[in-house]
Amino acid sequence: MLTYGVAALARPTFDVPFAEDMKNRAFAALEAAGIRTVGPRTLLFDRDAAERAIAEINAAGPIDLLLILQVTFTDATMTVKLAREARTPLAIWAVPEPRIGGRLRLNAYCGLNLAAHALGRAGVAHGSLYADPSAPLLADSLRALARSYSLPASSLQASVSALADFDVDRRSSAEQSAERVLGGLADSRITVVGKHPDGFDTCEFDPELLARLARIKVDHVTLNELFDRARATDAGRVAAVKDRAEVQVAGLREVDPEQLDRSFRVFCALEDVQRDTGARGLAVRCWPEMFTEYGCAACGPMAMMNQKKVPSACEADVNGSVTQLILQELAGEPAWMADLVDITAADDTAVLWHCGLAPLSMCDPEFKPEATIHTNRRMPLLHQFPIKPGRITLARLSRSRNELKLVIAGAEVVRAPIAFTGCSGTVRFDRSAAEVSARILDEALEHHFALAYGDYRDAMRALAARWNVPVLELA
Repeated sequence: MLTYGVAALARPTFDVPFAEDMKNRAFAALEAAGIRTVGPRTLLFDRDAAERAIAEINAAGPIDLLLILQVTFTDATMTVKLAREARTPLAIWAVPEPRIGGRLRLNAYCGLNLAAHALGRAGVAHGSLYADPSAPLLADSLRALARSYSLPASSLQASVSALADFDVDRRSSAEQSAERVLGGLADSRITVVGKHPDGFDTCEFDPELLARLARIKVDHVTLNELFDRARATDAGRVAAVKDRAEVQVAGLREVDPEQLDRSFRVFCALEDVQRDTGARGLAVRCWPEMFTEYGCAACGPMAMMNQKKVPSACEADVNGSVTQLILQELAGEPAWMADLVDITAADDTAVLWHCGLAPLSMCDPEFKPEATIHTNRRMPLLHQFPIKPGRITLARLSRSRNELKLVIAGAEVVRAPIAFTGCSGTVRFDRSAAEVSARILDEALEHHFALAYGDYRDAMRALAARWNVPVLELA
């Protein structure tokens, strides 16, 4: 009989009762597969709990696998701790949730994505599984996790060869677009507000690398400075911002007015930071202090900055903001940065989502943008809508596995009911969703992808060639 040490990771800001149910179903599935488990059968909410769990697992005797059960989204801190203490092969099993239009109750896939990136940066081989505890043939998949793992061979493609088969006109057009992007990026500034959250090394950046690639400079502003600017904003200016928003977004009067006022003040403060630093893009630490110290959500204000063509990346993701700026240069219209939060093999679709910072120009014209609150923190302002159908390009300036690369993918947004509260899009990639997911996890990519409407993959390949950077094509 196989024996797995199991650590069930979760975060208390998600739907804990639902997480408990999914955790119990996962343990039942392991038992049904004939797998004995050791370790606590409780949700682990912090690093101390994870340390106690791995001590209990290691004391229980020989095991065949350390299985991290990714029940909700978590940062990678606990995963890295567990991996360092593991004495056996390691695998991560994340559980999906239904697309019912309500809150993102678990967001476990994104946690799996973040964990895979952290382990990739650390050079730790591992297996992964994204499956419902009641999925057919799950027992075989669970038992297969016990095999030994090695780091997969890279599927990177040299950007020069990616252009080799283009005809002269197509290649010339792509190279002209790349030249235009480089000219637009030269001597640009990205302003970082705060620092990325702990356990989010997906959001780390190298200022010297950005300067060398595209002559981009990075400035820094503290969260306290942003909050001070917001508090000092003239009430008349805030009222004017609110009046404009009421024309575009429904439901503003249904959210807490004081918290809404603070959100509009944050927007004004971001405008001022952008003006004073000369930033082409922003990267903002949007939680937890925005909620806990100032008292509102940054998503809506950042969406408004995105609409102004000042790409604004959450979680202080500088490379995300840079990638947004590249796509914006190519598209001539606002770009957005999102998480991949679900893969459904049954209809071969995926969901791109973020709390509520998509630009209004991306809203499905059959849907009126709505004001809403953050589902975990219960504060406004967030935008809520499904993004419009159409062709999109996804991209990411990535440093996964500690190697610089440009990640690109083509996809089609399909019209579908809103998957989760906030801003989301249901998409079909140019390859199967399962294949794209496997490549993201195998390559240990970051959890943020920038996107814009249109197909700009040729230009992105040409840009990578100018940089002498390899291309990873997801789809």
